[in-house]
Amino acid sequence: MSIKNRVILTLVAVVVIAFGLMLSQEFLNSYYSRIITLIGIYGIMAVSLTLVNGISGVFSLGHAGFIAVGAYTSALLTLSPQQKEMTFLIDKLIWPLNSIQIPFFWATIIAGLVAALFAFAVGWPSLRLSGDYFAIATLGFSEIIRIFALNLNWLTNGALGLKALPDYTTVWWSWGWLLVTVACITSLSYSSFGRALRAIREDRVAAQAMGINVFKHQLMAFVFGGFFAGISGSLYAHWLSTIDPRTNTVGILLTFNVLIMIVLGGLGSITGAIIGGALFAFLSEWLRFLESPMNVFGFKIMGISGMRMLVFSSLFVIIMIFWPRGIMGRKEFTWDGVASLFRRGRK
Repeated sequence: MSIKNRVILTLVAVVVIAFGLMLSQEFLNSYYSRIITLIGIYGIMAVSLTLVNGISGVFSLGHAGFIAVGAYTSALLTLSPQQKEMTFLIDKLIWPLNSIQIPFFWATIIAGLVAALFAFAVGWPSLRLSGDYFAIATLGFSEIIRIFALNLNWLTNGALGLKALPDYTTVWWSWGWLLVTVACITSLSYSSFGRALRAIREDRVAAQAMGINVFKHQLMAFVFGGFFAGISGSLYAHWLSTIDPRTNTVGILLTFNVLIMIVLGGLGSITGAIIGGALFAFLSEWLRFLESPMNVFGFKIMGISGMRMLVFSSLFVIIMIFWPRGIMGRKEFTWDGVASLFRRGRK
């Protein structure tokens, strides 16, 4: 298939998806609209982690830290000075954050840049480690961010968190940023930079022998992943309308949730990351009925808190046993693949 035809089909697909999102806004209630919005946010989280864990071949457990940094940065920039005055009760917010308010778009960009800066600061020393040691280092970073969020009253409002954030995040914001994320990371993945990352993933020693600067490439991928994690954190905070460091909304559990998404979809597949994010968003909401009282064959069963995550984890274990490479493996959705499926169907 020619490049021109691929571009045309891609543009048509984008228009069809946009039309479907418009119809969902028109005919679905607010609850389902929020789930669709969450799918876009989870997609950004999963795709950004795929660049690091799947394509680069390094195992990071610090993604929730970058998401938290993006969430706090954006929230502090979009809240009005009056809201900040009422919110920060223990210690006053530091200057100049206590007196500025900027539009959501620019706050989201800045959130991504600040998260990328943190990714550079963490990656510069940590990427000299490898394997489990790097995973432990990034896990420690994520926990440090949580502890700071709980104790820096003059910056994060401590354990009280940030409440009543403007609900800026809509279907259009989340899916628009998902499109940007997929376009950027796909371009990186299929460039010479992406091919170098894949070579490092397959054989680090051989890639280094071929003249590839392993540390530089992995650090750049880590920073890019951190940037889009910060973007997703901004969207997530303004979808939740609150940031509470005492819960797992931006805690370490979020990292494992995103890890489940990319492993479920296929580690190393951008398409699989989106599918995994969509499945996780849908199932985590649909399984909420397990935590409510139910009548089963005339017997009343009280809901058990956390049951939905238990069932979801069990499903995940079963899938990993019988389908260890995930849904997509390392394959990607391509128009050539769709065309070949049609040709097989005709035969």
